[in-house]
Amino acid sequence: MDRVLGGGFVPGQVVLLAGEPGIGKSTLLLQIASKLEKQRGRTPITASVLYVAGEESPEQIKLRAERLGINQTSISILPITDVDEIISNFNSSTGGQILNLIIIDSIQTLTTSDLTGTAGSIGQVRECATRISEYAKINHIPVILVGHITKDGTIAGPKVLEHLVDTVLYMEGESNHLFRLLRTTKNRFGAVSEVGVFSMNDKGLVEVPNPSDLFLEERLKNVPGSVVTIVMEGTRPVALEIQALTSKTPFGFPKRTASGFSLNRLNLLCAVLTKRAGINLWDQDVFINVAGGVTIAEPAGDLAVCLAIASSVKNKPINAKTVAFGEVGLSGEVRRVARMGERSKEARKLGFGNIVSGENFKSLSQSINIVLG
Repeated sequence: MDRVLGGGFVPGQVVLLAGEPGIGKSTLLLQIASKLEKQRGRTPITASVLYVAGEESPEQIKLRAERLGINQTSISILPITDVDEIISNFNSSTGGQILNLIIIDSIQTLTTSDLTGTAGSIGQVRECATRISEYAKINHIPVILVGHITKDGTIAGPKVLEHLVDTVLYMEGESNHLFRLLRTTKNRFGAVSEVGVFSMNDKGLVEVPNPSDLFLEERLKNVPGSVVTIVMEGTRPVALEIQALTSKTPFGFPKRTASGFSLNRLNLLCAVLTKRAGINLWDQDVFINVAGGVTIAEPAGDLAVCLAIASSVKNKPINAKTVAFGEVGLSGEVRRVARMGERSKEARKLGFGNIVSGENFKSLSQSINIVLG
């Protein structure tokens, strides 16, 4: 968390944390509260972290804290959703002790009697967030607001909510996978290029110091349709396995399915493979999976996806020491991507001696012919 925020919380900083339901936001919040007290080197007699519970009951939060082994004396729970009453209780809830952190879970549950809208409406969210933010700035107390997201993955509520806060964090990952990524999309007190990688276990979220080893530890070598790529997660190069499976379609229209990769981008790459590289996919269902539940958001994975598809079609495995990264254009060219040196350095560190990229291959057909023979 400190890596993502650029060193920790700043007094008066307002952070917006969003993510899918059940992704681990509440778990992360309790761990942050516990770590904050450990860093200060004391166990307070009265709580110095105030947790405003708008969604869960105090009993539910207590059970989670016990499961995580968190010292509950450092956290005071306030089960109130009226923002004016919450602000009036900020000092009294801790017996006059200065608050180290305020957690609002979630901002969409808060209301003010000054407005007529229901909880979660645009006016209520904007006004409640504004009042919480003003209190945080005046009293120099860091605040974390938990935000809901919509079905298309964007943060629910007015866009002004993201402009109002100092930092926007987004937690992502598949609920049926162990890995979680914490991305920064806005940070007034540091860079937005850092990404935290965590693994979820029965004791909560544990930081992963070397994600590449973890993502590749269960990889099967010398299997058709498998190739490793290097993507940039913030400033950190991470090795991921791209898996492809092609199968002759029993219908007249071939199916394209992608997990962890853009479906629109996959359709484009399939067209380029057919038109520019001579890999006929008009009667082939194509399935793409990024192992580990990670989503690739940059075009650097294009070349690896194309090689994995070609490997599956030809039923020829790619050398286990091969790593591929590069953007594929509509003319079939392989383009260079950002931070080539860092990607190559990470590949060599992991033992990949054969690097296929825009530096040594100019076209997709050339790379397929040489890699697959």
